Amino acid sequence: MKPELADMERISSSGNGLGSEISLRGLTHSYADLLTLDRIELEVEAGGVVGLVGPSGCGKSTLLELICGLREPSGGEIAVGGSSAADDRLGRCAFMPQRDLLLPWYSAIDNAALALRNQGMRRGAARAAAADLFDRFGLGGFEGARPTELSGGMRQRVAFLRTLIAGKPVLALDEPFASLDAITRAEMQEWLATALRTDARTVVLVTHDVEEALYLCDRVAVLSARPARIVAELSAPNPRAEDRDAAVTDREFVAAREEALRALRQGSRGS
Repeated sequence: MKPELADMERISSSGNGLGSEISLRGLTHSYADLLTLDRIELEVEAGGVVGLVGPSGCGKSTLLELICGLREPSGGEIAVGGSSAADDRLGRCAFMPQRDLLLPWYSAIDNAALALRNQGMRRGAARAAAADLFDRFGLGGFEGARPTELSGGMRQRVAFLRTLIAGKPVLALDEPFASLDAITRAEMQEWLATALRTDARTVVLVTHDVEEALYLCDRVAVLSARPARIVAELSAPNPRAEDRDAAVTDREFVAAREEALRALRQGSRGS
């Protein structure tokens, strides 16, 4: 089988396994003498979507980087796909940072195809693989556009397509919609919910927005102020519902949001 075909099969098939994909046990992390994460315990099943919310500066992004193998813990255990080795964790995780980091001298199609090019796929095959998904991602007709010619929402779609097309079973999303206005952000939440219904992956989403976490995720872990601990875990009432407006105004959803906010306030006070 040609490498590019194998890559595309992996894109459509990853994330469908059973069992725990991510396991954090007694995880701690320090910067020199500053303890940032304190005995974090978290399990994420294959195909599960888990949100991390907490006060600014509590270590949410650091936790995401630890999962992806970009940092090493100071103590405890961390495993992705059953392996604790940093290289193996990185090999299973596709990381999408807060900024889209699109290359301004590349077209939208070449930015989206960059993950496949980095895996050694030929330029023509990588572009063809990305082009097949442009219509589905609402980007049809913008293949040749430079990042400066795209709206904020479209830039985020290109960045997410680049993350997804890497074919890795775990998506680590760090505040992917933080820079967008409220209307565009709601639209992007609906769009991402649709994308995850279509192509299920194991996802860890960092966000400051409790409503966003409860809408997009199966479970939400609330972190305390630094040193961060998990002070609450909540199940989402109706994750990734097709009608977002109806979902976020439902009585059960509103109650879950209030519970999460209470836990967030208590955690921010260190109680």
